[in-house]
Amino acid sequence: MKVRGKWTYLYRAVDKFGNTIDFYLSQTRNAKAAKRFLGKAMNGLTDWEKPKVINTNKAPTYGTAIWELKAEGKCPKELVHRRQVKYLNNVVEADHGKLKQLLKPVRGFKTLKTAYATIKGFEVMRALRKGQAAIFNLTGDIRGEARIVERAFGIGPSALTEVVAMLARNLDTKPA
Repeated sequence: MKVRGKWTYLYRAVDKFGNTIDFYLSQTRNAKAAKRFLGKAMNGLTDWEKPKVINTNKAPTYGTAIWELKAEGKCPKELVHRRQVKYLNNVVEADHGKLKQLLKPVRGFKTLKTAYATIKGFEVMRALRKGQAAIFNLTGDIRGEARIVERAFGIGPSALTEVVAMLARNLDTKPA
């Protein structure tokens, strides 16, 4: 995609079920950017959540990045890196295609910050649509989804804050 008329690269991590793990915007497409993205994606995972296999496109930068992350201990030593294997990359490409459909009408961004914020919004809403956040939707309705969006963007009180406030109000109104 383009930011101020220059190509910017969107790195995305998707699991084998099509659930979005993370994304990263970079002005460069090199080993440093690939390492930063993979490190960011792996950073939020516990040891048992870390992948055993990573399937990527044919870009040589991923091999270098994975090798460096293994050397630093940020990536499991037994991790297998598969370059673009026919059919295994379809989940990633299908998910990426849906995001491209959303980005096409935008026709570029003025800053990297606005591009990141817009893509984050698209990713959160797509995760809701795919049912990725269902475990966090305690009420199982639109209000629960609204709370998830509020928390993702830091635009309102979290569900926990609301519950604590409600309990405090209920305790204050009951006679002793």
